[in-house]
Amino acid sequence: MPLSPGVHEAGVSNGTEEDGGVRAVVYERYGPPEVLGLAEVPKPTPKDDEVLIKTHATTVTSGDWRVRSLDVPLGFKLISRLIFGVRKPKQPILGTELAGEVESVGKDVSQFRVGDPVVAFAGASMGCHAEYKCMPANGAVTRKPSNLTFEEAAALSFGGTTALHFFRLGNLQSGEKVLINGASGAVGTAAVQLAKHFGAEVTGVCSTANVELVRRLGADHVIDYTKEDFTRSGRTYDVIMDTAGTAPYSRCRKSLHEGGRLLLVLAGLPSMLQIPWAALTSRHKIIAGPAAERPEDLRLLAQLAEAGEFKPVIDRRFPLEQIVEAHRYVDAGHKKGNVVITAWR
Repeated sequence: MPLSPGVHEAGVSNGTEEDGGVRAVVYERYGPPEVLGLAEVPKPTPKDDEVLIKTHATTVTSGDWRVRSLDVPLGFKLISRLIFGVRKPKQPILGTELAGEVESVGKDVSQFRVGDPVVAFAGASMGCHAEYKCMPANGAVTRKPSNLTFEEAAALSFGGTTALHFFRLGNLQSGEKVLINGASGAVGTAAVQLAKHFGAEVTGVCSTANVELVRRLGADHVIDYTKEDFTRSGRTYDVIMDTAGTAPYSRCRKSLHEGGRLLLVLAGLPSMLQIPWAALTSRHKIIAGPAAERPEDLRLLAQLAEAGEFKPVIDRRFPLEQIVEAHRYVDAGHKKGNVVITAWR
């Protein structure tokens, strides 16, 4: 197949779809986007309780970037290697989310039929940068909202489930004041919409270029961090969510109400070590760590999308052959919402 200059053929299999081989993006070592390559891999077969999904669209997330490069928050490189592979990746196919159609179902599956349009969230197990993906029918798979395209639906899971996880642990309540630092990324754009859905008064922090986007998503107030430091404004919040890794407790503790909660979506070991200190010396609560992956969260996001209350933000779309360029763009750290990979059909 024709490839863009930055994409190479990876030697996994020489099969075709007819004889069991399908396309996937693979990597065999950690490193920059250029470690990625297109390959033919065996077509998966669903187990009795699984569905086989033909991918129509997937995404490149910050999670893909960090796993591919092992560019992880300070203090977590060793544990990341233990989880994802010490010398080389255990899972050679990245990708946490996809949208597509059910091609076949296991004999014990009754809730899905062949041809159903669905959304799936593989989370940390990854494997979505492939033409086909098997998922447990009772897992993080749900019908695609009818008002979303496959490309929009592919971006439903990663940011939305992460925001839901932290809001749940932070016990977000209607009427509370919430500040979202990094409000224009995949998690941030989801968090703005979800916080408004839950009845919060939302302040978004972003760059000048993204102020109007964050305002359109429903933020009550928007702070341009190039012009104003929210930690020096004197305003305080019930909840601060930091999706950018630039608002540790040491910086923003004075911006929290008594009893306020700091949600660290992106946190290094030094920030996490402040958790017991905050508990001992204040009434603040710091919440950090990986987001739980709950199938019910994906179903809630699909329901909200169907009702018109949540819509993934798409920044750019790249065809499959430009997967390296898509990773380069995500690596730069300036995307607005989500980056989608298309042309799997």
